[in-house]
Amino acid sequence: MLDDEDQAHDAYWMARALGLAQEAARLGEAPIGAVLVDGETQTLIAEAHNEPITLHDPSGHAEILAIRRAGVALSNYRLAPDLTLYVTLEPCTMCAGAISHARIARLVYGASDAKGGAVEHGVRFYEQKTCHWRPKVTSGILAEPCSEILRNFFRARR
Repeated sequence: MLDDEDQAHDAYWMARALGLAQEAARLGEAPIGAVLVDGETQTLIAEAHNEPITLHDPSGHAEILAIRRAGVALSNYRLAPDLTLYVTLEPCTMCAGAISHARIARLVYGASDAKGGAVEHGVRFYEQKTCHWRPKVTSGILAEPCSEILRNFFRARR
């Protein structure tokens, strides 16, 4: 169970990720944002929003871009041992795998994704025997605003 201070940190960083999701939506990208934070010092390491259309890159998901930027910022492909990744939507299989390979200590996400998620839905990546690193997972942080931005974005595109 998280204490009040941890819950406040989670809400703060998820709100920042939501701001990035809004920026993605303005660019015509799926509104997903990710923020990578040193869990011990609460220092921002890297952040990103979805950019597969802009970058012409199917791997241009917010989580992947934040992890890549963190590797550059830390000058190491092995990321710091106490990082927390905040993302507005439950990660897909590709992103769950990248989170595992980067050895992210903790994953916090807002909205669940019954169709494309791979943490509590789909392949349940971290429950597989072949998964070599499992982050601690917290879900549902600011779930309603995280879900709402996605619903509104896709409703407007239909």
